[in-house]
Amino acid sequence: MKLSISQITTVTQGFADDLGAYAAAGADAIGIWEMKLEEDSLERFYASGLEAAAAVPAVPSILPLPLMEGPADPGERVEAICAGIRRLAPFGPACVFFLTGPGDDRATILEGIRAIADEGRAQGVPVVLEPIQREFAELWTTVSSLGEAAALLDEAGADCGLQYDSWNLWREPLDEIERHRDRIRGVHLADWRKPTRNTNDRVLPGDGVIDFGPILDALRWDGPFDLEIFSDAELEGSLWREDPRALAAHGIEALRRTLSTASA
Repeated sequence: MKLSISQITTVTQGFADDLGAYAAAGADAIGIWEMKLEEDSLERFYASGLEAAAAVPAVPSILPLPLMEGPADPGERVEAICAGIRRLAPFGPACVFFLTGPGDDRATILEGIRAIADEGRAQGVPVVLEPIQREFAELWTTVSSLGEAAALLDEAGADCGLQYDSWNLWREPLDEIERHRDRIRGVHLADWRKPTRNTNDRVLPGDGVIDFGPILDALRWDGPFDLEIFSDAELEGSLWREDPRALAAHGIEALRRTLSTASA
């Protein structure tokens, strides 16, 4: 059971501090975000003893995202994703994931997927598409289930895997998880707050309404379980208001407790 924290969880903290906080909390791995990389990050990473879980490029989607800055032109965005893959490859991540972005330009999405898959293959890094749950899909994606994402990749004819995220896919039928399990290359865990107030309102595993046991049974995942928390700091009870080092410790404890309870 490998435990990891995705760097967006401690969004206000730099790369070196993330390494220290995650290692001190007992993490085995770090989910690297390219936007946090500095000149000495690779050297610091190797010295930390942590592995690299799912990584994300600074520009994470083919089509523009309403809530994130970046180029408006999809071609420039795909070039940025491919550059991110090259920059992240030396860290040896379990995978680099990307989103489609919202919109109806399917031809552009398919072309982008092929280019991203080609770059991943050239760099020896698995690349994966992450579906985003339907309630907030208009902000992030054209695919909201493992099946939809798999069908899009098949249409593109691209050598690309899937990213499973419990916050996005906790309502996914278990047989769908089982059907696409062999294509999953990364797993993010976070819990669903009830009521959920906006797209950035996650809570730690065990603090929401998700029943993780059946999901984990269906996944049969043996890679790093990567805690990924988006938490609007303007909302009451936001996890992004917490001290990052304390949040890392609480997060690893929540992961360990949730996974142990589910396995029991």
